[in-house]
Formats: sequence, C-alpha cells, structure tokens
Amino acid sequence: MWIIAIIAAAVLVGIDQLTKYLALVNLKPIGSTTVVDGFLDLTFVENRGVAFGMFSGKKWFILLLTLCIVAFLVYYFVKMPRTREYQWVRCAMVLVLAGAVGNMIDRVCRGYVVDFFEFTFFSWPVFNVADIYVVVGVIVLAALILFVIKEEPKLEKKKDEK
Repeated sequence: MWIIAIIAAAVLVGIDQLTKYLALVNLKPIGSTTVVDGFLDLTFVENRGVAFGMFSGKKWFILLLTLCIVAFLVYYFVKMPRTREYQWVRCAMVLVLAGAVGNMIDRVCRGYVVDFFEFTFFSWPVFNVADIYVVVGVIVLAALILFVIKEEPKLEKKKDEK
C-alpha cells in the first residue's frame, strides 16, 4: 500500500512540475495565449500567496502550514483502517498530498508558485495542476465523508452483574 501511494504521489508531483517547467519555458516569455476563445487561456502568473493570493509574501508561514498538512495526511494515511471502504479516501489523500508537495517545491525553489490555467468565461484566479489535485482530492474526501463512510455503531459496554 505504501509503495503504491509513494509512487502515485511522485508521478503526480512529476506531472505537476513538468507542466510548470513548460509554462516557465514557453509561457513566461509571452505572458498569455488563448487555448479556447472565451473559455480558457494559458496565462503565466507568479503566485506568492496561497488560494486567491492570500498570505502573499508570507513564504515561511505558508511552508510551515504546508508541512503541517503533509504531516497530518501522512499520519492519517498510516492510521486509517485498511478496509476497502477507505481505499478511495487514501486515493484522495494522495491527490491532496501531491498538490501540496508540488506547490511547496515551487515555493522553496523559486519563491513563488507557477500558475497558468485561466478560465476566461468567468472571473477566477489563475491556477495550476497541483491546485487541481488539491481541489479534486478535497471534493472527493468531502463526498466520501458525507455520503459513503459510515461510522460503526458503538457497542455499549455491558455492565458487570453483581
């Protein structure tokens, strides 16, 4: 289980970093290009904050927060029951972990996160592949927690008869 999760996370981080490298090499010099007119542009952005640019310029706080999230995910991944019911929870956690690590690599190596996907049919912040991992992972986790995973009923302890 561990090996598969580590390999999956590494592959996902690799895909994220490859797309960011391609954005740096091909998109940064031109700034922006239209992919689907009125729907999607590729726009190079140096994001120095987190979601929606929050905490911009607070690199060490963001890194510490990311490390805490990664530690939390790893801890619960290990402690989680190894039942089929939790298999999808683990997959969602790997997505969130890969997204967090992908963006953390950018912050450590560049001082900013490379964002490049921009929806043009409504106002939304520019984002990247790691952000997609995090959003999809959190949505899947929420759906599983709300609608799939059932808490085992707690059995009442029998009182000792005297």
